[in-house]
Amino acid sequence: MIKAIFFDIDGTLLSFKTHQVPDSTQQAFQLLKEKNIKVFVSTGRSFNQLGHIRYLDFDGFITFNGGYCVTKDEQVIYKNNIAQKDIRSLIDYAKHHPELTFSFMSDKEITLNQVTPEVLKMYQQVNVKTPPIRNYEDNFDLESVMQINVFINPEEEAEFMENVMPNSVASRWTSVFADVNPMGQSKKVGIDVFLAHFGIELSETMSFGDGGNDITMLAHTQVGIAMGNANPEVKEIADYITDDVDSNGIWNALKHFGVI
Repeated sequence: MIKAIFFDIDGTLLSFKTHQVPDSTQQAFQLLKEKNIKVFVSTGRSFNQLGHIRYLDFDGFITFNGGYCVTKDEQVIYKNNIAQKDIRSLIDYAKHHPELTFSFMSDKEITLNQVTPEVLKMYQQVNVKTPPIRNYEDNFDLESVMQINVFINPEEEAEFMENVMPNSVASRWTSVFADVNPMGQSKKVGIDVFLAHFGIELSETMSFGDGGNDITMLAHTQVGIAMGNANPEVKEIADYITDDVDSNGIWNALKHFGVI
């Protein structure tokens, strides 16, 4: 019996076309709550970027790809920061590569080192306000950083991580940038945090996702469901492929497995 379901946001709960949660998904959530099935966000976004979907009455929030876990009453039950040596290495690298764009993300703020047309387009795609520019040499609290978005293409990623941020791990849902988190961090970690908190077995879980940073989540839960609009590598590891977010994908999969 499924007792907990974990949902990615962009491309899973939220449509890239409408920036809204489909009506069928909202109806599904009502049925899940009536059956006392717990629902969780599992995202690379920060907790402060979730105000527009909290009306769905989640039981918890896995943010920063598992690095910051918060209950519905805003109790922080897990927090993990990026290694200081990697952050300073990135700042030093950027001094010699001024074309590099990156953002520092904490539970308090998200800031960018610079804004480019590509960066503006990406934030518009996910309907999020572009973060302010910050000088990271100017009394910035580096110890608070839990995730960094580095705007490099996939072909550059492996060499960059090995040479600049070897104590961190990268994942991505878009070719535009990589989510960088502490080594060993993933949505899988966040799932285990909440399962322990609520006393739920892994065999009683299901998850939905569409991007590369969802792979560990879909592979970890008992049932991992890829959206129809998911990346090919996500579909490859999923237990089931549903329709896309704009074609009632979540509703159809929950009906298929008899959860609702």
